[in-house]
Amino acid sequence: MRFSRRLPLFVSLAALLTCAACGRDDDGVTQVGVIGPDPKLVETVTSPLTAGDALVRSNLAQGLVRFDERGQIVPGLAERWNVSDDGLSYIFRLQNSKWPDDRKIKANEIARILSRQLRQVSTNPLKDTMGAVTEVVAMTDRVIEMRLAAPRPNLLQLLAQPEFGLVRAGVGTGPFIPATAEQVASARPEEIEGGMFITHRIRLADAKDPIERAHIIGGDAKALVAGFAAGTIDLVLGGTVGDLPIAMRAKVPRGALRFDPVAGLFGLAPTRRSEVLQDEDVRQLLSRAIDRTALVAGLNVDGLAPRATLLQPGLLGIGTPQQPAWLAVPMEDRRVGLVAEANRQFGDTDRPTLRLFLPEGDGGEYLLARLRFDWAPLGIKVERAPSAASADLVWVDEVAPSSSPAWFLRRFRCDVAPICVEEAEAVLAGARTAPSAVLRNGLLLEAARLMDKAQLFIPIAAPVRWNLVSGRVPGFAENPFARHTLVGLANTKINAGTP
Repeated sequence: MRFSRRLPLFVSLAALLTCAACGRDDDGVTQVGVIGPDPKLVETVTSPLTAGDALVRSNLAQGLVRFDERGQIVPGLAERWNVSDDGLSYIFRLQNSKWPDDRKIKANEIARILSRQLRQVSTNPLKDTMGAVTEVVAMTDRVIEMRLAAPRPNLLQLLAQPEFGLVRAGVGTGPFIPATAEQVASARPEEIEGGMFITHRIRLADAKDPIERAHIIGGDAKALVAGFAAGTIDLVLGGTVGDLPIAMRAKVPRGALRFDPVAGLFGLAPTRRSEVLQDEDVRQLLSRAIDRTALVAGLNVDGLAPRATLLQPGLLGIGTPQQPAWLAVPMEDRRVGLVAEANRQFGDTDRPTLRLFLPEGDGGEYLLARLRFDWAPLGIKVERAPSAASADLVWVDEVAPSSSPAWFLRRFRCDVAPICVEEAEAVLAGARTAPSAVLRNGLLLEAARLMDKAQLFIPIAAPVRWNLVSGRVPGFAENPFARHTLVGLANTKINAGTP
């Protein structure tokens, strides 16, 4: 079997952005497409957000802080903040702002919303990342304090995630707001059919306030990519490895396909279903038999590097994780040893057939074919599983919400992972309460060593997140969290930090 260095198909999200300050007419609307169902404003986050729902919460329900176009922290509902010298107290001063019903936004109300998201019964997917926060307290009508049990230098990155956006009675805190019936009626019908029509007024001291307008729609990757290629969509967001081939083969302008440089988990996690995968030696054999260099080359994503460790370069305080020596050995030079190891492990018994739950689409088919090819010399057959519940190995494709290495490791602790290492539990617990960054990072590296040795996860690379970007949205930028603001998309002169 041969593998092309390019994937055949892929898709993304489409978006058209227009604003009065950009030289477009006052009725101009930026059209934004997000791969997946039509987006909505989710009030209480109880499960991972779809790409569309995350985009809506990021732009209609900012948190105390938010991300700018490059993933840097800028003021959200809080106009400024201070961090104590010991890192155990964050004090936020709120903007003097109101809910859309003209009621003043007060600190005690915001503190209650945040506290609900962090309490023990909360099902917010990012609650565990905020385990160091012990209390959220309103000090005055406009001042909130977050108290921590241990320093967390990545706290602001977590607070900027859409999961910690602020919503009350179905209404968010901005910076965009839903368009009024009048504004919707004044737009061209083809621009507002379905989806969500939103606006953002940019406050200027000595000039007429320009208004940014955006129309967000969800949709099938093929349809959104086709709309982008036809020029009816300005921006497509939410692309992943499953629909990457659609974008790769689309006839779009050079440079339109852009990748977010995200960190995260991209590989296979074993389940309890297969008895053979309970054996650490078998998991290590499967990992070493994957030709990551060839697999990553076939995705044709600039900058994407193969890795065989849970942690990846660029995370806070850990340097560059050392890859196992075998990763640099060409597959043809290690295959004979791998086959001999398989013969030793399985002997005369029938080799297992492994069922894999993989991404849908042509990208998932590519992964399936690649794994079949790599594991065939071991005598191991591979089939697609229709669901995670029926799979022996599940493909994990998750973007890290911050630069902390702890998120990667806590994903595989014993109370959430089907296979774990008891010894690592105490190490992780110690890292959570460590009083210094040096001690914490040392403990996290030790937990990572134990988990990699037990091969709790078979890493391949960082996740793939792609977008299609037209010249009509010059304010777009790739960022390390794949969270995109719609502020200033159509006009690079608009400061993303503008309230």
